[in-house]
Amino acid sequence: MPELPEVETAVRALRRPLIGQTFTEVRNYWPRHLVGLTLSELQRRLHGRSVLAVNRRAKYLVFSLSDGETLIVHLKMTGHLAVVDETEPPDKYAHTVFGLDNGRELRFRDSRKFGRVYLTQEPDEILGHLGPEPLEADFTVNVLQARLQNRKRVLKPLLLDQTFVAGIGNIYADESLFYAGLHPERRANTLTATEIAGLHAAIQKVLQMGIDREGASIDSYVKPDGQKGDMQNAVAVFRRTGETCYYCGSIIHRIKLGGRSTHFCPTCQR
Repeated sequence: MPELPEVETAVRALRRPLIGQTFTEVRNYWPRHLVGLTLSELQRRLHGRSVLAVNRRAKYLVFSLSDGETLIVHLKMTGHLAVVDETEPPDKYAHTVFGLDNGRELRFRDSRKFGRVYLTQEPDEILGHLGPEPLEADFTVNVLQARLQNRKRVLKPLLLDQTFVAGIGNIYADESLFYAGLHPERRANTLTATEIAGLHAAIQKVLQMGIDREGASIDSYVKPDGQKGDMQNAVAVFRRTGETCYYCGSIIHRIKLGGRSTHFCPTCQR
């Protein structure tokens, strides 16, 4: 699933071709993409709306439109957004297509069909449950410490909880815990102040690294232009089971936590 760095990469790539453009039509071939909307309602409400801004909240792409509407897209597991000329051959996996007034289309490609599309005048109804953005200035060590206080949950599943901190998924949770030197099965309430500061720094380090490298093309993720990101070439533990740790030479282990594969170095993360 695209995580914060992959979604941020998509947002930055989509701003130039979308801001200032106006929606003219919507075509949908998979009704479950649309949450709380019929296709006819989406067509009516989007027609003539211009894109004012393209931003991100957690793993959601947020398109601010004229007249107070907000289009929100969650890519889920295999979603991909790209702006292409309308003369481009049809894509059988482009289940929702937004026509633009300049002869181009915003295509939502989604082979697994888990993606979601929302249109709302109240974005908080969809996004309000999310935790703090981990790269924002107001996400301080003190904020993380307060959110960890009295929590007895295991660290790895906690980092994946979008109500705890927004945007972290399996890749960046494993990488954050590695750089923090924390075992993924540690209980949150056992961390010292020094360890919390280290975790805070590690989260920001790996997420910024992911953005700088334009995402991790480990499964289906590619950038809007179809090119791969580069973060997969910089991971320390994720999906490196049986390989040696770059730092200590120990063998990377894999366990299941909360139903998710979890990778760690048993020496660096005791």
